[in-house]
Amino acid sequence: MRIAHHGISADVPPGWEARIYRRTDDEPGATTAPVLHAATFALPEERGDFGGGAVELMGPGDAFVALVGYDAAVAGTPLFARQGLPRRPRSSSFARNKLQHVIPGQGGSQFFFTAAGRGWCLYVVLGSYDDRDALLARVYAVLVTIVLDGDSVVVPEVPDVLR
Repeated sequence: MRIAHHGISADVPPGWEARIYRRTDDEPGATTAPVLHAATFALPEERGDFGGGAVELMGPGDAFVALVGYDAAVAGTPLFARQGLPRRPRSSSFARNKLQHVIPGQGGSQFFFTAAGRGWCLYVVLGSYDDRDALLARVYAVLVTIVLDGDSVVVPEVPDVLR
């Protein structure tokens, strides 16, 4: 299934749930940039941009992906210097202490980059740090399909083993 909204589109593999939204500027501290959430479990209605309220529900075989947009003014600044969405982050980039809230057993990582004229953060949480290689293979199946409006990155074909 393909999901598309607010300049983000992605293929959602079977067994995944995904939502794209943009908060209104009347919410205290909210960003109005687009946000994509994709998960191997049911996403709760109430959750933070980086998965607060959702990642606490994960089991060891689950994965959560947040793609959070930022204002165009941060594009290309030192934090967002990397160009393009990291589509295949290495398992060595993940750690137990790279989570917004440390949850025993989980691992995660975040990647800041510029694409489609704005800054972005990709935040990935894996239900089991010890099983990160297998879980990352599932995450790659989503990441390689993401298209950001104006992003000139050519999306590689996903090997059948990842579908």
